[in-house]
Amino acid sequence: MRSYSLVAPAKINLYLQIVGDRPDGFHELVMVLQSIELADLVTVRPIGAETIQVRCNHPDVPQDQTNLAYKAADLMVRQFPDYFAKFGGVEINIQKRIPLGAGLAGGSSNAAAVLVGLDLMWNLGLTHSELQELGATLGSDIPFCISGGTSLATGRGEQLDGLPDLHDIYVVLAKYRDLPVSTPWAYKTYRQQFGDTYPKSVSEIETRKQQSRGMMAAIAQQNLAQIGKLLHNDLERVVLPEYLQVQQLRDRFQSLGVLGTMMSGSGSTVFGLVESQAHAEQVREQMKGAIADPNLDLWVTRFCPSGVRLATS
Repeated sequence: MRSYSLVAPAKINLYLQIVGDRPDGFHELVMVLQSIELADLVTVRPIGAETIQVRCNHPDVPQDQTNLAYKAADLMVRQFPDYFAKFGGVEINIQKRIPLGAGLAGGSSNAAAVLVGLDLMWNLGLTHSELQELGATLGSDIPFCISGGTSLATGRGEQLDGLPDLHDIYVVLAKYRDLPVSTPWAYKTYRQQFGDTYPKSVSEIETRKQQSRGMMAAIAQQNLAQIGKLLHNDLERVVLPEYLQVQQLRDRFQSLGVLGTMMSGSGSTVFGLVESQAHAEQVREQMKGAIADPNLDLWVTRFCPSGVRLATS
């Protein structure tokens, strides 16, 4: 039985609308999710003992049962106990490039890679849909991380409809290394502050969902300038007032004339969209010059059309 190394891309949100409450306690969402080339490398390899081991080069990543990659392997063990008994356990090695607590779905992407890797290693022959169904039981972003590209995500984020791929769009990411934002806190705070505005009827919910149509049209037309103008994230309403450094990153990107800027997910990463790699490199250097903080990390990357995939040599 061979090992598999998989590229696990991060994602950004181009659109995040909180429509209202769901009966299961989650929020009803409308999101546009986009894979980017910034990625972790996740290797799964067989080990003789019937156990799950997690290794990571980042000291702050848990290497026990609390790691979402571990939970993904444990789910596969419980779903396919005969294969686990036949082939034994797995070691998961994560080479981390996606920052932590960043709103970039790094943990979800790692878990997605484990699901895909064990499907290959155990020769299960699962379809994308079957893998996504398993992933949805662990986290709402995992189904998207498996398929990747550009997608409309509804429900609690696990219901996906593919959108046309967006090509040659570059992204500058900015995040303070020591500034994570808790996703549960962000959604809970939003509910506390704006829950009284949630729709009470099915018709009002459907009307609110139509607010994303402008972004859908811009993506269909490959209109990058319009996509930049229509970036939207409801969670900015609670995160930006609480985390002034995130607001300052957004303001700085705006002052540099990017096509659009927004916080991704629940933060704390802020991104700016630009049309070329040269412009992206220029914006990164301008951000460095404007904010002389050794804790500020900056990346230049671009959109990619796929989610988890096998690494090439």
